[in-house]
Amino acid sequence: MKEVIHRNSVSGILSISLAILLAFSTTLFGQEGDPDRGKQLFNSNCAACHKLDQKMTGPALAGVTEKRDREWLHKWIKNNVALRKSGDPEAIAIYEEFNGAAMNIFPQLSEQDIDDILAYTENPPVSAAAGGAGGAGQAVAAEPSGISNEVVLGALVLVFAMLAIMLILVNRTLVRIAEAKGIELPEEKAKRLPLWKAFVKNQFLVFVSVIVLLLVSAYFVYGYLMQVGVDQGYEPVQPIHFSHRIHAGDNEIDCKYCHSSARVSKTSGVPSLNVCMNCHKNIMEVAPETATAEHSKEFYDGEIEKLYAAVGWDVENQSYTGETKPVKWVRIHNLPDFAYFNHSQHVTVAGLACQECHGPVEEMEVVRQFSPLTMGWCVDCHRTTDVRMEGNEYYEKIHEELSKKYGVEKLTAAQMGALECGKCHY
Repeated sequence: MKEVIHRNSVSGILSISLAILLAFSTTLFGQEGDPDRGKQLFNSNCAACHKLDQKMTGPALAGVTEKRDREWLHKWIKNNVALRKSGDPEAIAIYEEFNGAAMNIFPQLSEQDIDDILAYTENPPVSAAAGGAGGAGQAVAAEPSGISNEVVLGALVLVFAMLAIMLILVNRTLVRIAEAKGIELPEEKAKRLPLWKAFVKNQFLVFVSVIVLLLVSAYFVYGYLMQVGVDQGYEPVQPIHFSHRIHAGDNEIDCKYCHSSARVSKTSGVPSLNVCMNCHKNIMEVAPETATAEHSKEFYDGEIEKLYAAVGWDVENQSYTGETKPVKWVRIHNLPDFAYFNHSQHVTVAGLACQECHGPVEEMEVVRQFSPLTMGWCVDCHRTTDVRMEGNEYYEKIHEELSKKYGVEKLTAAQMGALECGKCHY
């Protein structure tokens, strides 16, 4: 009898333990996800409007599972529109708090996907970028190895000075030895004609020297005058540091997205700050790997804050304050008033890339004037650049006639009349 009771009690304990284990495992697998996978899903689906530690278009999501029920979060992420229409007070309150900014629905996300995202918001994985940034910072802070140029130059000066002193001493020693042995040293002629008098008396030499002096002077004066108004290499400091290397290079933003008027207008235009805010409403800081030895992440983040101050953007409330400040950009490329240049003629009609005139802008941290923008530079380009005729019926007849006239298959811009004075000066 005791044995039967013992067996029954053991079976009961095993059943209870199994039930507890099943309940725990169900809770564990139902609530926990993969933070690493959740980070990938977060970056591809959520990062445009949310950050973990900062309010953006939507709320900060760090610790969101502590503020909201997990089942409610699943419904909200799957279809927040349906949840609002059902009259859910929490869903309606969030919608109104963020000024009616509609959140996308994500029916394609599975329950496991959402659990992974929520796991990332609870416990984000440690990014290797922090260590990389620290290592880079240490590398930048470290003193450069090797001997500096100042030390090398100082050593060379010292060596030459010692050689000069040694030559003087050797000369004096040789003179003393000669005097001791009774050797007579040759004496200079007392009535030797000075060099300048000999030069003045030689009229041919004076004439040639004057001609050479005038030619050299004219060369340098001409070179100086030809550089007046030529600002090649001009690289001014702007009130807000804008890195074309990051925007046009790393992020591959098309030049004409910001300078849109270059396609249809004479000028390329200075982009309004509203164009910047199309992206920077949501991009409030740069990635750690964007930093360079010259400019740190904190520097770039500070420049974004200057943009917010100029447009009057309140990061905390995600709204405009109405208090704006003008940005006094410094002009880089500036043609004389008597020279006409049309961007649309070159960008749209001729199909030239911006880099043809402005250089590798996508590699420039600070934009500078790459080309001289002189008349000779423009004329040389017109003489060597073929006119694009494919799909351009407007020039078809005149191209056929001029091709016969010049005996060529492709015409240059100069052969089409691009060297006429009235094209640029009128």
